[in-house]
Amino acid sequence: MGREIDEAWIDEAVDRYARLEQLRAEFDKAVAGHLVSVHSPDNSIEVMVTAAGDIRDVCINVSLRDRDPVEFAREIKTVVTKASEAARWAREKLHGEVFGKFPTLGES
Repeated sequence: MGREIDEAWIDEAVDRYARLEQLRAEFDKAVAGHLVSVHSPDNSIEVMVTAAGDIRDVCINVSLRDRDPVEFAREIKTVVTKASEAARWAREKLHGEVFGKFPTLGES
């Protein structure tokens, strides 16, 4: 009661794996290069983050002389948290764009 090997299915699986690896490399490159900018409500703080979640830059657009340090630190934390959420959103969007139409095995 031996089973026959479906050569076409195996070839399709190998091709699919190679395509998946290619798409993964494209996705990794897109995630590393895609920047998202997030601002505080008053635009005093800007955080630039990649879709991978790496903070690339933090800009303070106001004088700190009259700012309460505790409140300012809280604002920075809020903007960094929002940047992390924006990075996750960007990653999900890029994932859908790169992998969204990838057929399952057996589909053409």
